[in-house]
Amino acid sequence: MVIKVFLASSSGSTAIKKKQQDVVGFLEALKVDYTQLDIACNEENRMWMRQNVPVDKKPTNGIPLPPQIFNEDSYCGDYDTFFDAKEDNSVYAFLGLPPPPGSKEAEQAAKVLGVENGTPAEEPKADGSVDASAEVPVEERNGDAHGEEEQAADEEEVEGEGEGGEEEDVADEETAGDEALAEEEEEAVEETDEQANAQEEDEQEEADEDRDEEAEVQEDEEEEEEEEEEEDMEETQEEEAE
Repeated sequence: MVIKVFLASSSGSTAIKKKQQDVVGFLEALKVDYTQLDIACNEENRMWMRQNVPVDKKPTNGIPLPPQIFNEDSYCGDYDTFFDAKEDNSVYAFLGLPPPPGSKEAEQAAKVLGVENGTPAEEPKADGSVDASAEVPVEERNGDAHGEEEQAADEEEVEGEGEGGEEEDVADEETAGDEALAEEEEEAVEETDEQANAQEEDEQEEADEDRDEEAEVQEDEEEEEEEEEEEDMEETQEEEAE
């Protein structure tokens, strides 16, 4: 089986170039045999790629972009599906290849196979030994497990009571703190209102004083005007008498 990677050697898109480099670099790191097929310089490669990408995998415009990956004539996927398989440690399954022994993907496949067959694989401990519970009869394991479950339930109940008391204390402290904070806010609002009222009173007094001063100035001006008018009338009368 040959893995085919369709690339564009002269693509003007930086994003496409980076995706192609990621795919090729990861395949080389895994030592997977693959063949690069250039669609920029070979029209046959371009047409073959477009014709063999499934319709439901093509973009809305119907033209798939590189990189596109095939196993012989079987379509594997594009960069996005390759990246998802890489994140899930399932690249070999994505490529339709058997994972090499000892790889993470092979271990995962063995676990899945064991679960499906009803005999999950035993995982060795750090020292190489196997869990002894695997050799204990099911009835005994269930009995021990039942006793451990009852003990754990009792411990959880005791811890729950202790935690419940602590939660109540914390709730009381939070309530007291909220009340104190509310009182402080009310006092601050009252002080602010008092300051605002005092400022309004001062401004009102200043406005009243200004009005009084303006009234006095206006009266003085009116008196001066009256005096001047009287003087003018007297002078006029004297001139007429002469």
